[in-house]
Amino acid sequence: MKKSLNHGLEGLRDDTAGIEGYKKTEVGVIPDDWEVKRLGDIADIKTGPFGSSLHEKDYVEDGTPIITVEHLGEKGVVHKNLPMVSHADKNRLSAYILKTGDIVFSRVGSVDRNSLISDVENGWLFSSRLLRIRINPQNISPAYLSYHFHQEPTKQRIRSVAVGQTMASLNTEILKNIEVILPPTRLEQKAIAQSLSDVDALITECDRIISKKRNTKQGTMQQLLTGKKRLPGFSGKWEVKKLEEVTAITRLAGAEYSSVWKEDDNGEIIALRGFNIVKNRIIEKDLARISNELSLKLNRSRLYRGDVVYPCVGTIGNAAVIEEDDKYHIQQNIAKITPIKSVLSSYYLAHYLISPLGLDEVLRFNATSSQPNVLVGSLRKYRIPLTSIPEQKAIAQILSDMDTEIAGLEQKRDKYKAIKQGMMQELLTGKTRLKYDLNK
Repeated sequence: MKKSLNHGLEGLRDDTAGIEGYKKTEVGVIPDDWEVKRLGDIADIKTGPFGSSLHEKDYVEDGTPIITVEHLGEKGVVHKNLPMVSHADKNRLSAYILKTGDIVFSRVGSVDRNSLISDVENGWLFSSRLLRIRINPQNISPAYLSYHFHQEPTKQRIRSVAVGQTMASLNTEILKNIEVILPPTRLEQKAIAQSLSDVDALITECDRIISKKRNTKQGTMQQLLTGKKRLPGFSGKWEVKKLEEVTAITRLAGAEYSSVWKEDDNGEIIALRGFNIVKNRIIEKDLARISNELSLKLNRSRLYRGDVVYPCVGTIGNAAVIEEDDKYHIQQNIAKITPIKSVLSSYYLAHYLISPLGLDEVLRFNATSSQPNVLVGSLRKYRIPLTSIPEQKAIAQILSDMDTEIAGLEQKRDKYKAIKQGMMQELLTGKTRLKYDLNK
């Protein structure tokens, strides 16, 4: 089949200017020649084997993989930590063997999670916590149906009919009654699925490059922040200092200002919370604010240009440099670290705190904690390898440039994701129709 469009929305034809040619159904307005079908009328739906049929003790190191809920991904089955069973058990459970084009749904919990089975997973098994949907691929495109199940309106319909007070649950009868929207021909279904798959391929490629760049950065940090690799033009001795020797550190637990603290939605000053601080960046979303008048009363929590902020509770290992005066305060459970400028660069410090070296220092003081909390007393004892200020700045610049490149790739990926969402809203409802070659 040869389509008349390339990636994204290029070449799409919008047929929704008028109401003519469209009809209203229980699942929305769709083209006159599209149909709404009960899933039970077009698919065979089967529950996974009873728990008594398969036990963890039956798992082997080399055998046939079993797909469980944790392996259901938006763009297919996740191939990590797959349990396996022997050839004999596969034969015993042959009724639960998967074929290419099957769709597997979570039966309990996140009941809208589902994945399309590819050629790679053909012959694998599915677990008791899943439901398998099998259609005739000669009549309906499995890829189209999978995308239909991944659009939010369909997910909402599935969640709304799930049963169970403490945990949502599906069964074969519930899924049989789910209504799906079908274009009139398999060719049109395939054209829609292929267009969305093209954008998915772009997203996957971005994710691959981002992962590669992050791994490269991790290795570069390990080399540069320890002096194992020196930058051209720099020499001299490195030394290891404790943070308390090269910084001043303040952490507020909130008690200091509890009597006067008051957030103000119209305030001019941002009061940072832990989730506003990520790796070398302040996220200005869901911000808390205080008035300028209150800010002037608070001294210890006020942040200045060059301060480094470091969340001490929850997700450990984030840090960012403050780049403006009179804009931010910190709230509870955040450390304010003020470097001594003659010996420590703020940006070098931030990169150190988010590096594997910085995380090693966290673990050095929290060896038995499942969720480390950084105490100021411990933070002051963190060891940091130091070189001259010019070399620190050069190292920080290289790492910041890598961050900028990664951020650009993330923005590109997010743009593709937004394009995909827009395409799903248009293509999976028939608001926009594709041209395709009927002879292919």
